[in-house]
Amino acid sequence: MKRKKLGSSDIEVTDLCLGSMTWGTQNTVDEGHEQIDRALDAGINFIDTAEMYPVNPVSAETTGRTERIIGLWFERDMRRDDVVLATKHSGAGVAHVREGAPISSETIRETVEGSLRRLKTDYIDLYQFHWPNRGSYMFRKNWTYDPSGQNRAETIANMEDCMGALQDEIKRGTIRAFGLSNESAWGMAQWAAVAERVGGPRPISVQNEYSLLCRMADTDVAEACINEEIDMFAFSPLAAGLLTGKYQRGRVPEGSRMSLVPELGGRKGPRAFKAVEAYLALAQAHDLEPVHMALAWCRQRPFMGSVIFGATTMDQLELALGAADVTLSDEVMSALDDIHRKHPMPY
Repeated sequence: MKRKKLGSSDIEVTDLCLGSMTWGTQNTVDEGHEQIDRALDAGINFIDTAEMYPVNPVSAETTGRTERIIGLWFERDMRRDDVVLATKHSGAGVAHVREGAPISSETIRETVEGSLRRLKTDYIDLYQFHWPNRGSYMFRKNWTYDPSGQNRAETIANMEDCMGALQDEIKRGTIRAFGLSNESAWGMAQWAAVAERVGGPRPISVQNEYSLLCRMADTDVAEACINEEIDMFAFSPLAAGLLTGKYQRGRVPEGSRMSLVPELGGRKGPRAFKAVEAYLALAQAHDLEPVHMALAWCRQRPFMGSVIFGATTMDQLELALGAADVTLSDEVMSALDDIHRKHPMPY
C-alpha cells in the first residue's frame, strides 16, 4: 500500500482511505469493526469519518453514531497509533447539529470535544470543515451556483476567526492538522493565505467528490492543490456505486444505496448510465475489474492524496482493496480521457 505525506505536514497516509459513513445505518457496530480490522491488515492506515455520520439517511437520532463505533474499536483494540483519523465539523444546513449554526470560533472547541468523546481518543489527526459557511457548488449545485450574494469581507473575517480557534486546538494537542471539504479553488487559496497572514494551521487537504463521472476538480481545484500544497481526497470515487456496473439495465440490488436513495443524490440519469456503459466496455477490453480501474485512476491523478472508498459488505471491501495493486497503463489513462470527452458532466 503506497503512502504519501500530506501537504507540508508530517502526516503520512495510505493512498486508499477507509470511509465510514454507512456504519450505524447500513452497517452494524460489529461490521464496522470487521472492516477496520481487515483494512488495517491490508495495510491501510487512514480512516475518514464525520460528526454527522452515518448517512442513508442522515437523522438527528443517528448523528454521531459512526464516531462512536470507531471509538468502541479504539477502546477494544488499543491501536490508536496505527490509524490516521480524520473527522469533520458540520456547519450551517444541518438543523439538528448545534441548531444549524455555521462554523465559527464559538463552535470549534465544543465540536472537537464532542468528537473526542465519541471517538474515545485524545487527539484527531486531521480536522476538516465539512463545507464552507458561504455555500458550495458540490452535490449537483454547480448547475445553479451563484456566488454573487457572497460578502468577501465577512468570509475572510470568519476564516480569520476560525483560524485562531484552530490554532488554540493545535496548541492543546487535540488536533494535529486542518483540512477542507466541498471547497472551491478560491476558498482553498483564501484559507492558505489567511493561515500565512494571521498564523494558524495551513490547510493540508481538501475532500471533494471526484470520480470518472465527476471531474470538476481537474482544472482550478487541481491547480490550487498543486500550488498551495493541499492534497485532495476523492470521495465517491465509484460515483455512489454507478461505476461498479451494478445499477446498469435497471437493476437495483436489495440493500444497495439506490434502494435507499433512489436518485443517488442527483447522480442517476440516462447520461450517467451511457457513460458507465462506455467505462465498463473499456475495463472489459483491457481485462480490468471496473472497481479497480475507477479507484486506480483516482490514485494516479497528480494532485491526489488519498482515495476514500466505502463498503457495506466484506466482499465489497475485499474487491476495493485489490485496487492497491493496480496501475493503469498510459493507453488506458488516455482512453479514459477519450470517454470523458464523449460523456462530460453526465450528471
